Amino acid sequence: MAISSGTSRVDLATWDPENEATWDSRFAWRTLWITTYNLTLAFCAWYLVSAIAPRLNTIGYDLTKPELYWLVAVPGLAGGFMRMIYMFLPPIVGTRTLVGGSATLLLIPMLGWTFAVRDSSTPYAVLVLLAIAAGVGGGAFAGFMPSTSYFFPKRLAGTALGLQAGIGNFGVSLIQFLTPWVVGFGLLGVTALTPQQTRDGQHMWLHNAGLVLVPWVLLGMVLAAVYLRRVPVQANFRQQLDIFGQKHTWVMTAIYLMTFGAFSGFAAQLGLLIVNQYGSFANAPDPLKYAFLGPLLGSITRAAFGPLCDRFGGALWTFVAGIGMTVSTVFTLFFLAPTDASQFTYFLVGMLAIFTFAGIGNAGTFKQMPMIFPRRQAGGVIGWTSSIAAFGPFLVGIALSVFTPRSFFVGCAVYFTICTALTWHYYVRPGAEKPS
Repeated sequence: MAISSGTSRVDLATWDPENEATWDSRFAWRTLWITTYNLTLAFCAWYLVSAIAPRLNTIGYDLTKPELYWLVAVPGLAGGFMRMIYMFLPPIVGTRTLVGGSATLLLIPMLGWTFAVRDSSTPYAVLVLLAIAAGVGGGAFAGFMPSTSYFFPKRLAGTALGLQAGIGNFGVSLIQFLTPWVVGFGLLGVTALTPQQTRDGQHMWLHNAGLVLVPWVLLGMVLAAVYLRRVPVQANFRQQLDIFGQKHTWVMTAIYLMTFGAFSGFAAQLGLLIVNQYGSFANAPDPLKYAFLGPLLGSITRAAFGPLCDRFGGALWTFVAGIGMTVSTVFTLFFLAPTDASQFTYFLVGMLAIFTFAGIGNAGTFKQMPMIFPRRQAGGVIGWTSSIAAFGPFLVGIALSVFTPRSFFVGCAVYFTICTALTWHYYVRPGAEKPS
């Protein structure tokens, strides 16, 4: 099937990014930007609960700390399981159906939470179901990224996937930044939706957090339907299982859990972590003013380091990231039992450093996988590793509800050290088996 792309014609029947004669860069980059736009909205939906949860009790809900931790953790659990489904979809349904269909599903959590926050008598079970629905935003990543990898040659894999993942991850900080702003007024055209009253008698339009995204999702659905197509990379479910026989699938899974697992987990729980560690002080920091900063830095570094990974190799930057994450975690340990609100600055610096190095590591790992595996297998491994790492919000949330923050951060430091050693042994040291 041939389609128009600017002044050229793209024959998708012979599509091969490694062959300049059958690859069209304009078509590939257009696909990247439309998919990335939808991925950003998907991440907004995935982290919508983390932006809303810290304020539920202020508008009439009466949820305990464990209930709030679980509520914020559930989208991570759901997203991880949904990624295990999404990872098989790119060669089965194609890019247009995958992206457009996912955009449609995003409307469920966005509209669901819009109505749920307007009624503080909504049962906790319903809130959990809506949190599960938000997991589709996390699941989409495991389909979008492999799909995009089909459109670019290996020499540009780091740049393309780094940009898509980095800008897509920006949706995390976007929803956490937007929410404190849009809950302060009625949105144009829906002012009939009355505000919620807080415990101190103020008004809050918390339903705007989900509602404000709906028009942009509708636009994403239209863009996917009009401009996206599928390329001839096809495989059934059984054929795609061959990645699990590869040793490097499991090594890269552990390493990516270090980078994106930490990014996604801390991004979901940072607001509650600030409340629970520093909320008892008279001049306590507002978590919603700071929660978006970590994901923002991680997203920027992930996008910015894509070209550097293409130039110097992904494994080197993954190794650097592992060292940085370990050191930053140990530093933050000293400010998890504060005696004064002034220690918050050091805590925040440590957390922002973790996010920054996690972003670098995410860029590095996504350069490594297309270099280690053949194209179709690389797409599957990208989907699988991202599936496991998507459990980050759930794992971090549950760990913080069971262990003390200090104990949890000690465990993180140990795990980061192990993964850094694996990166060195398999991909960086002289004589390592696989290219970076």
